[in-house]
Amino acid sequence: MKRSLCLFCKVLLWCFLMAAGSMWIFILLEVFIVVACCLGNALVIWVVWRSGALRQPSFCFIASLAVADFLVGSVAIPVAVLWDARAKTSFHGCLFMCCVFIMLQLTSGALLLAIAVDRFLRVRIPLTYKATITKTRSWMVVVLCWLVAALLSFVPMFGWHHNHTTWNNTTQTNSSNIKCSYLTVNTRSYVVNFIFFSCYLPPLAIMCGLYLYVFLITRRQLRANIGETVNKSSTDYLKERRLAASLALVLVLFAVSWLPVFVMHTIKYYNPKITVPPVAIRIGVVLSHANSAVNPIIYAFRIPKFKKACIKLWVRLYHCREDQQESDQNSINNLQRTGVKVS
Repeated sequence: MKRSLCLFCKVLLWCFLMAAGSMWIFILLEVFIVVACCLGNALVIWVVWRSGALRQPSFCFIASLAVADFLVGSVAIPVAVLWDARAKTSFHGCLFMCCVFIMLQLTSGALLLAIAVDRFLRVRIPLTYKATITKTRSWMVVVLCWLVAALLSFVPMFGWHHNHTTWNNTTQTNSSNIKCSYLTVNTRSYVVNFIFFSCYLPPLAIMCGLYLYVFLITRRQLRANIGETVNKSSTDYLKERRLAASLALVLVLFAVSWLPVFVMHTIKYYNPKITVPPVAIRIGVVLSHANSAVNPIIYAFRIPKFKKACIKLWVRLYHCREDQQESDQNSINNLQRTGVKVS
């Protein structure tokens, strides 16, 4: 009964999106994602900065990932909303912004790979980890992730894009009157063969293998310590396992958020006769955008350092408000004692 009701609700939602101006509904969803993305990732950056966690490699990568997600919410999604509202731009302006979107996505993937490698090294070489993974080397990896992502994402600017005869047979590359969209300027072969098959799937497979190794090693160590007195080693392995589980959840959500839109493009590329509903493409795009907003939620609820920092921030704001109200009330009482009329 519950499954039938759930299926009915999904069908009803689908019909509603199709019939009631789906574009504006998706725009409202995008606006909500922008707000959540900017506020959440700004909070993550602030927490890492104030807590001094930037000295730790994992949190250095997490902060960099939050910067990429913040840029998605503050730059990429608003521009995409303007495009949905039929804003026009030049061909190369549209191509440049598409490359920026790709860069932020590839940067997120590269940083997730760096986090996975860091967790792998943490359990693989626990005795020499701190000497090997220093603060300077961590920031060098962050810069390398951004540079590699930029180099790979701006490949279309050097020729791998639609030419002036492949889009509507009329659009010129210097035109300022095109309705910009991702596939207006980029070829589906670039999206499928280069982004999906070359830059998305291989790192995803490597990350899955690394996290599987981390879970197997930590489980083996924890089982070896069963029945023994709880020592620092077993406590450390338990912490590593919990942190790895939280970061693996970030990876899973990244994969689930981006796979649908890539799969739809792949199906369309290898079988152009298949019709993919525009609403399905829009849902896939919104899902990929929402990925940048959910990471802070995972950090806040799954990673103790972030959870404690968020609680401290909330308590501080609450006490500041109480102190302000108490100060205002004391000022009023002092004025009343001196005989000054308070309106």
